[in-house]
Amino acid sequence: MSTVAVRSKRPEVVLRVAEAKPKDVGKGKVRIDIDIMKMLGVEPGDVVEIEGKRVTAATVWPSYPEDQGLRIIRMDGLTRKNAGVSIGDKVIVRKADAKPAQMVKLAPASFTITVDPGFVSFVRKRLTDYPVVEGDSVMVPVVGHAIPFVVVKTRPSGVVVINNNTNIVILEKPVEQSNVPRVTYEDIGGMKDVIQKVRELVELPLKHPELFKRLGIEPPKGILLYGPPGVGKTLLAKAIANETDAYFIAINGPEIMSKYYGESEQRLREIFEEAKKHAPAIIFIDEIDAIAPKRDEVIGEVERRVVAQLLALMDGLESRGDVIVIAATNRPNAIDPALRRPGRFDREIEIPLPDKQGRLEILQIHTRNMPLAEDVDLEKLAEMTKGFTGADLAALVREAAMHALRRYLPEIDLDKDTIPPELLEKMEVRMEDFLAALREIVPSGLREIYVEVPEVHWDDIGGLEDVKQQLREAVEWPLKHPEVFQRLGIRPPKGILLFGPPGVGKTLLAKAAATESGANFIAVRGPEILSKWVGESEKAIREIFRKARQHAPAIIFFDEIDAIAPARAEVPDTSGVTYRIVNQLLTEIDGIVPLQNVVVIAATNRPDILDPALLRPGRFDKIIYVPPPDKKARLEILRIHTRHTPLADDVDLEYIASVTEGYSGADLEALVREAALAALREDINATKVHMRHFEEALKRVKPSITPEMVRFYEEWYEKARQQLPGVTVKKMKPNIYM
Repeated sequence: MSTVAVRSKRPEVVLRVAEAKPKDVGKGKVRIDIDIMKMLGVEPGDVVEIEGKRVTAATVWPSYPEDQGLRIIRMDGLTRKNAGVSIGDKVIVRKADAKPAQMVKLAPASFTITVDPGFVSFVRKRLTDYPVVEGDSVMVPVVGHAIPFVVVKTRPSGVVVINNNTNIVILEKPVEQSNVPRVTYEDIGGMKDVIQKVRELVELPLKHPELFKRLGIEPPKGILLYGPPGVGKTLLAKAIANETDAYFIAINGPEIMSKYYGESEQRLREIFEEAKKHAPAIIFIDEIDAIAPKRDEVIGEVERRVVAQLLALMDGLESRGDVIVIAATNRPNAIDPALRRPGRFDREIEIPLPDKQGRLEILQIHTRNMPLAEDVDLEKLAEMTKGFTGADLAALVREAAMHALRRYLPEIDLDKDTIPPELLEKMEVRMEDFLAALREIVPSGLREIYVEVPEVHWDDIGGLEDVKQQLREAVEWPLKHPEVFQRLGIRPPKGILLFGPPGVGKTLLAKAAATESGANFIAVRGPEILSKWVGESEKAIREIFRKARQHAPAIIFFDEIDAIAPARAEVPDTSGVTYRIVNQLLTEIDGIVPLQNVVVIAATNRPDILDPALLRPGRFDKIIYVPPPDKKARLEILRIHTRHTPLADDVDLEYIASVTEGYSGADLEALVREAALAALREDINATKVHMRHFEEALKRVKPSITPEMVRFYEEWYEKARQQLPGVTVKKMKPNIYM
């Protein structure tokens, strides 16, 4: 078809509507091909008239390089609503005859507001150079939140551009009817592929059923969206309803349940009947696991009847017509299996946690109306928020805004009804606010097993260059640079076992690995897994690995792993619980379900009683011996632990290091603490610790590592090196402990 015509002596072109990129949303911008701009006679920043079901206006900018030649116009949800079109529709674009606006009357779209002259000038400033047409909706950002307004009247009529001289009139009462969009596809970040799939399954059958008739197939009737809580399942359903113009019925699972016999089923029948009358229609069932659990496992008769009724409605004798059912759940395995088949839920779409690019898009969406300072680096924040869902990121942005608000509170007079516009103007959210918020927000999926790890960096551990390098290779490189391993066709080690005498710094090394890699850290203290209930211990292990996979990249750290994974042949266990825990652990680390971007680190001072099946390639690939510190290492440890302790001139740390053979890093820390306490016992107002205090402490704090212990670890190390082919058994140089 010829897409260029001449109407009203102005050239015009027909283009297909596409969604806007996140950075263009809410700015009244559209993007079209530079060649088409020349054809229309417009320059970047000019105003174009867009004609769909109704006429609206926007400023035009050149399209992105990847859009060249596609004959599309990228516009956000607000502009699409103003033009009365959705993604994929055609619109006529022409150069607008835009006049300066003498007067624009605005009315709030949803709630009553109080208007004062300061607010009017604030709105004028925000909308300067913004093109509008009577009946348009506009968004005015106010402290991180966008207030929707409807353009009730303009003078002159037609396309007008607001400027500094425009008389802005704001009504206090909302308009009765408005076409303000709720949620659009641009409000959802990190879900490009999912949105594409859902649009194919929902929009095509509703808009063009003839395509499916021509192919002789039935269009999909049901879609099940599943994924962790907070990833945006319900938000996606809202966007679909808004963008498709279909009749939309939302059901929150539990609300249809009734205590009266037959009433729950009656409600379901009524909902499907209503949808059929208003076809094409979408029925959205949120938390479907609440109304359609597995019938074998529920005791109540009501749930069974509701499941049976839902099955009959979705795929019974009666045709459903143009009705698509979308359901959302975070527990797909709790749903009755009869629903999870073609004809009922034809497609199951997983909505995973957002990756780094997805997190960046979500942060851009939530900070769209926020006055950000120049130092805010959203890319760095996206890197730091591994394992966060969309809801977690929204909470992070909100918490950062609250943190910024606390900074301005002293300047706000809370007794006054209004806040001065000049104060609103200077408000901004800084990077420090986001970093402060980051310390308070925990990924929602990890809350029950999350352990806050004190920040320990490699620099905080003196020496131990060998072990640090080993941990960098096994933990940091695979999580930060997975492409390096793919390039060489190798898989990174799955597990690292740190063993050595108590107090030499095994746990500390795991903390440093977690801090430096930026991974989510899940700490498991061995004995806390054990439960008196059959199956609970294995379930706890399963749950830990499931959460780690979901919130990858992650590090699972098992402290005192010998408590839960002793050798099955040698430990008498009448209950069989340790056997089952070891079996579960073996299958999780190297079983059928792959462990992607998850590293397991374990620490023990009893490597001899561990089950041999754990110590093989594919489970604990690296076994690292961390021995007690030698004299040089002990001196470094003493220096680290005394850096905040005021020492007298007579304190000789080299001498102390030479007489502390057999002391571990933890023992030396205790020695410094005991010396400081000795100084306080002598004089509560003491300002320095003297050598005599250290000599007194040496009498009280004895070494915890004996020659027999060292011999035991050396012998086990030699034996392991000979008996474990394929496993890297690494003896470390003397330890220098923080």
